[in-house]
Amino acid sequence: MQRNSGQLTGLTIGITGAGAGIGRACALAYAREGARVSVCDLDGGAAEIVADQIRDAGGIAEARRLDVTSRQEVEITIANIEKVFGALDCWHSNAGVSSMNRFVDLSDHDWNVNMRVNAYGTFVCGQVVARAMISRRRGRILNTASMAAKAGNAPFLAHYVASKFAVMGLTQSMAAELAPFGITVNCVCPGFVATAMQQRELVWEAELRDIAPVDVLEQWIKQTPLGRVETAEDVADVCVFLLSDSARFVTGESLSVNGGARMD
Repeated sequence: MQRNSGQLTGLTIGITGAGAGIGRACALAYAREGARVSVCDLDGGAAEIVADQIRDAGGIAEARRLDVTSRQEVEITIANIEKVFGALDCWHSNAGVSSMNRFVDLSDHDWNVNMRVNAYGTFVCGQVVARAMISRRRGRILNTASMAAKAGNAPFLAHYVASKFAVMGLTQSMAAELAPFGITVNCVCPGFVATAMQQRELVWEAELRDIAPVDVLEQWIKQTPLGRVETAEDVADVCVFLLSDSARFVTGESLSVNGGARMD
């Protein structure tokens, strides 16, 4: 495996939602930088494919099926990762879901699924891993939020926006409480990223606006000063920084990676 600067050499990193999209890109980037990576995803087969890609390239990885909404599964998974790879140095709560509808048409199911996976999943994973890290008085936790965590006017995404605002607020609270134990907690806020999840949102938004998907895409690009749709790798490179020693004095931050589409 061709590595970059080896910023994560020797670290053990667990990441959820790593079977596709941003999670996959992050898992591959962490391995390229020298980390041992536990690739976790609700789709165990997808996680195994990513782990295989890492191993085929000379990296160190394992795959685990994980439902982040099950506290029991989270506890077992984190314990087993530490049995295989040793103490978790870093944890990335990346698993997330989305759906779209007008606010007045959202169902309880829409709300509950988004809050359960995006907010509760981040909470339970962060809590379990923090308990393990506290005794060692070190560790780094990273959460994936969204630029929708900073701007509530994302169309047709009221429930998703609420869940990602929760992730950003939780990140700050965790950072404040865990800092005395040498644990940093940050979140990354991507914009319009070219992933399967974003492609679904492209189609949904087009249907809700009664316009063509290509017109929605054009609007997204126009909203982005850097003039293109973001790649998963754009996000992954920033995540490498946040888990590296270069970010050792950064905590409680929600770092926007969106090409200027939403400026703080």
